[in-house]
Amino acid sequence: MSEWSVAEPCKLTFDEPVKALHVHVVNGTVNVVGTDEGSPRLEVSDIEGPPLTVTQKDGTLTVAYDDLPWKGFLKWLDRKGWRRSALVSLAVPAGTRVEVGVVGATAVVSGVDGRTEVKGVSGDTTLVGLTGPVRATTVSGNVEAQALTGDLRLSSVSGDLTVIEGSCPRVKADSVSGSIILDLDSTGGPTDVGLTSVSGEIAIRLPHLTDTDVEANTARGTISNAFDDLRVSGPWGAHKVTGRLGTGNGRLKATTVSGSIALLRRPPTEDEPWDETTSDGDSPSAGEPGRTVAAGAPDGTPPTAAPDGVNDNPSDDPASGTTDKKVL
Repeated sequence: MSEWSVAEPCKLTFDEPVKALHVHVVNGTVNVVGTDEGSPRLEVSDIEGPPLTVTQKDGTLTVAYDDLPWKGFLKWLDRKGWRRSALVSLAVPAGTRVEVGVVGATAVVSGVDGRTEVKGVSGDTTLVGLTGPVRATTVSGNVEAQALTGDLRLSSVSGDLTVIEGSCPRVKADSVSGSIILDLDSTGGPTDVGLTSVSGEIAIRLPHLTDTDVEANTARGTISNAFDDLRVSGPWGAHKVTGRLGTGNGRLKATTVSGSIALLRRPPTEDEPWDETTSDGDSPSAGEPGRTVAAGAPDGTPPTAAPDGVNDNPSDDPASGTTDKKVL
């Protein structure tokens, strides 16, 4: 095992191969980039408070504070520990398994093919171009994911969860009060999507031509639907949208108690027709607005406009060994 204590800005290059990366910091920024290079690199451009401990053992590179364990990370709220900050950047082989924990810090992970897990207490997280399985858990920070192609699992208490141009075979997201925005790109195969919220809004934009069974329901919120093939039903005070789009190979289920739900449609790609024939023989335009249903309407008549903040136009974008210790 090799170990370094980093108390001031520095750069380190590691000759031994790395299969896993663990980074746990408080305040500041963590930036992890997957590259084609075989040797990982670390740069600490700014650091305040106690030093960071860098260790390399059995293929695992760790950059963390000694008093910040991974177990129980999301409960690490000792205010004395907040008087520290670090700006950390790492370049690792693309296939590295990445584990990042941040308290009040911003985390950015991009270009990684291995499994990625991020835990955040209050810092925002950005995930870009990841192809391996991804899990991100946050208390109050926001999570934004773009161009992900592996299985995705997101969880939040009050932070917003946003997925843009997602081509994930499986997407699971749950939130208490934060919103969930999911923009799905075509994957060429079935997609399994499950979204759950208590009071946060849910918005899903599906490809113009999609194959999935849909079930979306809200107890006290509103529903905006851009697909004529889906049925709107439900008793007093609750509404549900169900139905099959295309062959129905995939599955989409969205549930919220008091938040609103919007089902939107992407514009067609160049090789997709603008018109799509429905089961009753009609050919609605992709830009035709869908129905908006307000839960609790006595006569079930939809309101004339979508609720504030919900786009009802499907053509719009939503967008181990000796230890060699050095002090630097």
